[in-house]
Amino acid sequence: MDEPILRLEGIGKVFGPVQVLENISLSIAPGEILGILGENGAGKSTLLKIVSGIYTPSVGTVHLDGEAFSALDPITARRHGVAMIPQEFNLVPTLRVYENVFLGQELRRGGLLDHGAMRRRTRELLDSLEVALNPDLPIERLSVAEKQMVEVARVLVNDARIIILDEPTTVLTDREVTVLFKVVRALVARGVAIMFISHKLKEVKELCDRLLILRDGQQVELCAMGVLSEEDMARKMVGRELSQIYPDKPPTSAHETSPALRVRGLSLKGVLHDVDLEVHRGEVLGLSGLVGAGRTEIAEAIMGLRRRDGGELCIDGKVVDIRSPNQAHALGLAYLSEDRQGKGLQLSFNVMQNITALSLKRYVRGLIQHSAERRQAEHYQQRLSIKAANLAAPVSQLSGGNQQKVYFSKLLDIEPDILILDEPTRGIDISAKQQIYRLIRELTDQGKAVIVISSELEELIGMADRVLVIREGRVMVELCGDDINEEQIMLYAAGARQHANRERVGS
Repeated sequence: MDEPILRLEGIGKVFGPVQVLENISLSIAPGEILGILGENGAGKSTLLKIVSGIYTPSVGTVHLDGEAFSALDPITARRHGVAMIPQEFNLVPTLRVYENVFLGQELRRGGLLDHGAMRRRTRELLDSLEVALNPDLPIERLSVAEKQMVEVARVLVNDARIIILDEPTTVLTDREVTVLFKVVRALVARGVAIMFISHKLKEVKELCDRLLILRDGQQVELCAMGVLSEEDMARKMVGRELSQIYPDKPPTSAHETSPALRVRGLSLKGVLHDVDLEVHRGEVLGLSGLVGAGRTEIAEAIMGLRRRDGGELCIDGKVVDIRSPNQAHALGLAYLSEDRQGKGLQLSFNVMQNITALSLKRYVRGLIQHSAERRQAEHYQQRLSIKAANLAAPVSQLSGGNQQKVYFSKLLDIEPDILILDEPTRGIDISAKQQIYRLIRELTDQGKAVIVISSELEELIGMADRVLVIREGRVMVELCGDDINEEQIMLYAAGARQHANRERVGS
């Protein structure tokens, strides 16, 4: 076996009184893929930030190419070929695609920036990723999936020797995942080492050679792939048996009432075409479709984030004209964006400030009543099991799953009757997903109406009472009962099965 390109000895990390990592030791060889599993808050991202030089370990040594470091910096790590694709995007929205790809590593000719060469090289990289994307587009105009592919292209610019992939597939379609895995395997064949974090156990099992499992900052397993079943992996991650992931669905009669929200003829020029939908109290309505099908645009048009070109919205039978999120909130609607860091949370705010950001006027009696605000934040911290050192901790320091719980708390504190949840479990672990699924069902049991937009078919099958499949801005079909299955959803989403008019399929 080749000499390790990376070796960690006794790595530990402390943030204040909190021990985040303790005594982590491992090595990875050129051409090897190491899968890293663990719940949110287990220490995975902290470990990878130490390898990439963003964090300094409190104790222990990092060896790169046989050279020992008690502390790395990003420049030294990059010089040794370490490159990281973070879970949350690190792109500049106002810059163009090619400018982001080459940010900090620009090509020059005669002392001047060589924009033509950077455009050409960016197009080559995107072509290799099978992404039809104009290098001159500003990042702010891209979908979440397109931004993910730009992050991949950034890494491919350099001859990276260790590539860290932190939840790279959470916003990708199956086709895009297949392309990404093909690229990863080609890199491995050239001797590149890969460190791969994912909460999707099937992906880890399919792609990786070895497996590291962390729990509460400690190394609980380091083994060859194939030693553990998926059930064993999940059990070791959480330290206990996992009961049924999805709560039981209520009987159909539980949501056969007049709709809480009815949408008729919703249109956005060039994007949405005569979209009809309705969701009832006590019901989870799923929206499925390939990335770019128009699912998010439906949510944004309902919430007043996009100006509708046509269509009618009714809440509890009353026609409403929603032109802004504030109007939507006043009418009992709440929207959880798929981009929690870009559109959902204020990263410079602490946990409490984020939870009460939309509902702050409730806590104002001349001055902000911080004691009441704190009690409410503590309520949500306990209800959703938010792991944070305290409520004054910056939300940027929380794991992805705990950030998502803070975001949910922020919505719940405005006491909505209708919730639209866009990729509600993106990038979070099995245990946190289970908590969120139970929360969603608790909300419907309380008579709330919930729309879930998800790229995870298993999630829609497990949670939705009805599913609308969206393709090219149109509702193709409504699926019910046993017809909510992977085959039916994909046939309509991919256009392999079509109808002149929308049909309802199933019981």
